[in-house]
Amino acid sequence: MNRRRTAALAVATVLAADGLLHVYWATGSTWPAADSASLSRAVLNADVPFTPPVVLPLAAALFSGAALVLARGGVLDGLARRLPAVALRWGPRAVAGGMLARGLAGLVWATGIGADTGSVFYPLNLALYTPLCLAGAAAAWSVARDRADG
Repeated sequence: MNRRRTAALAVATVLAADGLLHVYWATGSTWPAADSASLSRAVLNADVPFTPPVVLPLAAALFSGAALVLARGGVLDGLARRLPAVALRWGPRAVAGGMLARGLAGLVWATGIGADTGSVFYPLNLALYTPLCLAGAAAAWSVARDRADG
């Protein structure tokens, strides 16, 4: 398998897994937290409701991003043939930009600015969220800039 496809699969796996978590949370379940407030603070470093009107649009965006990266990466060729070239060109770039923005915010939070270093969020941000987002941004950008399919 070539690097482009591998990068596309890696990014799409992260986005789809996150999308599935959002769908799961839309059911009212709060795993891995005890309640919605704890989940919100652990995942977002803020108090945001994890209700269907909030999490389902995010899930849709995550699944759409995964599909666009897979199409651009040569994994979903049938979808790639049906999408306008502009979607194939800019969709993965938008994914890269979104992941980069979250990764950069995570670096700021890692300094303790805007994040309580004693919170559940802080070590999760350091060990999971920020590295995944920065690596995902780089991988999505590598898929987006590849000129193999136009």
